[in-house]
Amino acid sequence: MKKQIIIAILLAVLPFGYAFYLYPTLPHKIPMHFNLNGEVDGWGSKESIYLLPAIMGLTSIFVFLMLANIKKIDPKRYEGADEKIYAQFGLFTVGFLCCLSMVILYGTAHVGIGINKLIFPLLGFAFAGMGIYMPKLKQNYLAGFKLPWTLENEANWNATHALAGKVWTIGGTLQMISALLLNGPSIFIVFMSITAVMVIIPSAFSYRMFKRGNTTT
Repeated sequence: MKKQIIIAILLAVLPFGYAFYLYPTLPHKIPMHFNLNGEVDGWGSKESIYLLPAIMGLTSIFVFLMLANIKKIDPKRYEGADEKIYAQFGLFTVGFLCCLSMVILYGTAHVGIGINKLIFPLLGFAFAGMGIYMPKLKQNYLAGFKLPWTLENEANWNATHALAGKVWTIGGTLQMISALLLNGPSIFIVFMSITAVMVIIPSAFSYRMFKRGNTTT
């Protein structure tokens, strides 16, 4: 666990190093927000370059600590939860937020690159990665499809997350591919449409299984 904490902290502070590297070359006014076309629609002072790494870094460490200590803070103390798996999942999340921060910082320093062509493939990769972890997640209140039926019944939870793992891995991969092939607002529209399908399919399956008495047949 100590090794994972150290890795998490290093990943969380890495964007600060990149921001520090970029700072001397930045103009007095830098992009702070981008629209669906990847165009800048909000500006701030160059000192704002450190704001994103601070927010992302604190968020990632908080998420990691929550997941790594899931048995201590989860209300039901689910015995089936494997702390190692959740710590790995937390570290994956920290890594993703680190990469996301770096991509946004790069877009801030290189105006006009079309940052949506970088962010949406990365988000798709993250969802595909989450799909790999889905079947490994045991009942808990912090990560996964926390529906009334999945939290109430272990068989429902396991079956739902087995399906969700496949759907999210495929969906995330499609999101990556579509984000690389498409341009403009269509990237966002397709991305969100796939996301909706990724949420609806496992949720509908879980409810249908509940109505059948939590059996898959």
